[in-house]
Amino acid sequence: MPPGIFSRVLDVPVPAVTCMAHDVPVRTALYQNHLEAGATMVDFHGFELPIQYSSIRSEHLACREHAGLFDVSHMGFFTFEGTGVREWLSSVSTQDVSKFAPGRCGYTHFLDNDGQIIDDMIFAVEADDLVHGVPNSSMVEVMLNWLNPLLPDDASIRLTDRSGRTSILALQGPSAPSIASIVFGRDGYPGRFKCRNIPVNDLGIEGWIQGTGYTGEAGVEIFVDEGDAPGLWSAIMEAGRDFGIVPVGLGARDTLRLEKGYLLSGQDFLWPGLNEPPSEDLPENFLSRGTLESNVPFGLSPDHDFIGRAGMEKRAMQNVRWSGLRCISRGPSPRLGHQVHSSENEDSLIGYITSGAPSPSLGVGIGMAYLEDPEPGRVVFIQTSPKRRVAAEIIRPPFL
Repeated sequence: MPPGIFSRVLDVPVPAVTCMAHDVPVRTALYQNHLEAGATMVDFHGFELPIQYSSIRSEHLACREHAGLFDVSHMGFFTFEGTGVREWLSSVSTQDVSKFAPGRCGYTHFLDNDGQIIDDMIFAVEADDLVHGVPNSSMVEVMLNWLNPLLPDDASIRLTDRSGRTSILALQGPSAPSIASIVFGRDGYPGRFKCRNIPVNDLGIEGWIQGTGYTGEAGVEIFVDEGDAPGLWSAIMEAGRDFGIVPVGLGARDTLRLEKGYLLSGQDFLWPGLNEPPSEDLPENFLSRGTLESNVPFGLSPDHDFIGRAGMEKRAMQNVRWSGLRCISRGPSPRLGHQVHSSENEDSLIGYITSGAPSPSLGVGIGMAYLEDPEPGRVVFIQTSPKRRVAAEIIRPPFL
């Protein structure tokens, strides 16, 4: 790919899986690297990926304290190119992409005409006429089908799907900038939510690098040709040896993102256009949500018009918001589908947990839930079993 075209120690559940139509799961270019590192492999969205190498807890804490390396090649990779591309993206997404200068990254939602989230995406602006985007793994085809009909009729803007031939490595943690600088040279770390082409390096690897990630830590996501991925993985692990780097699987990736209050597509929101039922423990269409309901302020620029805006605002009038819950009494940790009540004993349902697990960093159970009229600091009660409710405090994420 040419330059300029890239950007159970703990009882932790496997992240929600929506498999693609594959008879056999796809193996990424890093499959052999995972086996050599002792990974336990699982089928995740139709890809064979590591759930853990040692334990979810140890991998989680290593990433918080030192550095972790992830294979996120299951994620998609789009390129949007053409005159006025940032303005066009602004018209079809909740973020005003036109305000982002070249070399900057951002986060956005794509809504349908009724204001419901279809997917979320990190985007990176390479130039005035060139933007890269990372859709979720199970949503690549869905987003292509949604966005292609919205492209200008004069073909002035082009959307290219580069997912199939791109490997994505995520290097995350406090030591990640130092490791990236060893591997790619002094300019190897672009900075938080900044991006650039990979600088000339001793490995001879070209591609795209951006200071983003799903852990909330400093770090980078690196986009390279599949053939370069195994050697790059080995080089990063070698460069990070003295920094305490470890390979990290999907299990710790989920607990890391949960501590930072990041949405998980398909679990914390689910577009009804997919015609896929949510967990049997949730009411029908409970996960059909708009951006204001998801309570993620950094994904919305309110001073521009975009598809779904009116529907999003109408939905928000119900005053249901995605909120954090930190357990303050002993008991089982929150889980997907657990009811949340305003009273310890009465039938006082105010919402449901969408993501929950023990927090390795905090040592308590944490969860995310859509709640009616959530007030930070208020104590509510999570129905963790038929006969037990655990007290929890409503907080505004992140938990750390």
